[in-house]
Amino acid sequence: MAIVKVIEVMCSSSKSWEDAAQQAVLEASKTLKHIKSIYIKEHSATVNTNNKISEYRITANLSFELETPMKSVSKK
Repeated sequence: MAIVKVIEVMCSSSKSWEDAAQQAVLEASKTLKHIKSIYIKEHSATVNTNNKISEYRITANLSFELETPMKSVSKK
């Protein structure tokens, strides 16, 4: 049976919310294995003095499957 853990992450991008989501997955994959899904909880953005979006931000849940310890092999 697989055990799936969920963590909350935040990430930003100067390109788009989709890029922020991709960057969140790429960064998390540096330390997590078996990432299964990302669920975007919130979108936000910052606006510069020219009234243009300068940063896209997301808050997301990442789910990943936990590794199970290898079963010990008993010698007969």
